[in-house]
Amino acid sequence: MTGSKSVEIAVVGAGVVGLATALRLAGEGREVLLIDPNEPGSGASFGNAGTLAEYACSPVGNPAVLRALPKLLLDADSPFSLRWTAVLHLAPWLLRFVRQSLPVATQANAVAMAGLLADALPAWEEMAAQADAADLLRRNGCLYLYRRESDLAGGASGRALRAEFGIDQQLLSREEVAALEPNLPAADGGGLFFPQSTNLTEPKAMMERLLKAAIARGAVLQRAEVTGLRAEAGGVELSGPGLRIRASKVVIAAGAFSRPLAAQAGDRIPLETERGYHLEFPMEMPLLTRPVCPVDLGFYMTPMAGRLRVAGTVELGRLGSPPNPRRLTLLDRGVRQFFPSLGQPSSQWLGFRPSLPDSRPVIGPSAVNANVIHAFGHGHLGLTLAAITARLVADAVAGRGDSARLAPFAANRF
Repeated sequence: MTGSKSVEIAVVGAGVVGLATALRLAGEGREVLLIDPNEPGSGASFGNAGTLAEYACSPVGNPAVLRALPKLLLDADSPFSLRWTAVLHLAPWLLRFVRQSLPVATQANAVAMAGLLADALPAWEEMAAQADAADLLRRNGCLYLYRRESDLAGGASGRALRAEFGIDQQLLSREEVAALEPNLPAADGGGLFFPQSTNLTEPKAMMERLLKAAIARGAVLQRAEVTGLRAEAGGVELSGPGLRIRASKVVIAAGAFSRPLAAQAGDRIPLETERGYHLEFPMEMPLLTRPVCPVDLGFYMTPMAGRLRVAGTVELGRLGSPPNPRRLTLLDRGVRQFFPSLGQPSSQWLGFRPSLPDSRPVIGPSAVNANVIHAFGHGHLGLTLAAITARLVADAVAGRGDSARLAPFAANRF
């Protein structure tokens, strides 16, 4: 490509996975160019629930969700909803999702995710130390709240699945929940406590420190949009408005925007978009001491610096669809069931999660050209899995990767 700039490794996407990957590769002495049209860490990496959910091995698609799917999709106020204007576009993905919600597939997906999650927190602690950001991590656990006895009963299969993988979880009585979080109203079903879980006190600050650490180790940031990718035996050519790059290897870490780039590399990935929302309520004194998820409502309430963030639920839709005010109303109405005296939210947000029907990300080399390495599709777990994904990508770049470990996340599994 005449006039193109050359670099050893180009990382496309500067969300948390791209930032973690750039930091890891630059720390190993690689020449790294990080490319994103937007401010690094400004998408779902900024707007998430701030929870490193090492316990979240249960895939979104499972038999319980499958049984309830018609009701969930028809109820616009359910934790799992669908933008009906996108139903024809989403139909192939939904069919795959149904198949992956059957018992055998659910078990296989859980096994794969549990193996990845087992190393998620140690990898994060290592990365936070490298980025001088350990002060932004708080290991104070996470609480699932069972407001009714039926919620407790309904969570039995999930608890059994996590127990199978040795995940640290503790059933709490109504009184124990009250002692842990005294500002919550009584929870008749008690709760489930994950003592190892860690949360971020300020996701935006964490993204800034990851970027700073990557740049300090030699990575370069270029604000540009990548629209073209051509993989050849000797490298990969990237192009876009005002952009011409030739890289020895390219890492696709563009989150929900990764599908067309993967297709140009030769991999057909059934990636779709989960639209995530959050509201924030300013407060001087925190109402909670850790993330709390009322399981029947499907969102998290996370204390952050000077505010309470309410984030979560699933809305399937296209990238270009406008925000759905009903989802924000749902979050607002839900949090007021716990804290009715909250004032007006100080901010609201919509972002895009990259979602695959089996709830597994795509990590590792392209099935067509080993010079393209995928690192996307983490769904709700992009923040949680960023550091371990970066480690696996760096291993693949160096040729020291464990192919058996990457097999469940391979691009050709579809």
